[in-house]
Amino acid sequence: MYNETVMEHFMRPRNTGEITDADGIGKARNPVCGDVMHIFISVNKNNAGEEIISDIRFQTFGCVAAIATSSMTTELAKKKSLDDALKITRDDVARALGGLPPIKMHCSNLALGALHAAINDYHEKQKQSKGNAQAGTL
Repeated sequence: MYNETVMEHFMRPRNTGEITDADGIGKARNPVCGDVMHIFISVNKNNAGEEIISDIRFQTFGCVAAIATSSMTTELAKKKSLDDALKITRDDVARALGGLPPIKMHCSNLALGALHAAINDYHEKQKQSKGNAQAGTL
């Protein structure tokens, strides 16, 4: 049912764990199958001033495909700009894994949903931080 690459990312997932001082945290959940994914990101600016995902970790409770797609999503997003990370598609994740059974494609949507939620959380924290800084100068 699963190819070697999927099994490799399931048996030896990359980027597992939590970033305790994460700049952004995202969660995605599928109430039908019960899969739950958390993605944690650290963001830094490169020399050009772009915001880059400098570190990314995940914690997933779910099936083989859920863990493999979480692992691959973090691999694809690591060291990318936030804008480029948002452009990763479920087909990119599935292709990088060498394919997924059609019934498991929703797992790549969940992983990307958690990534997008982490990036959105980062942006919200930046807005709040700027708002607090401006309020302090009044």
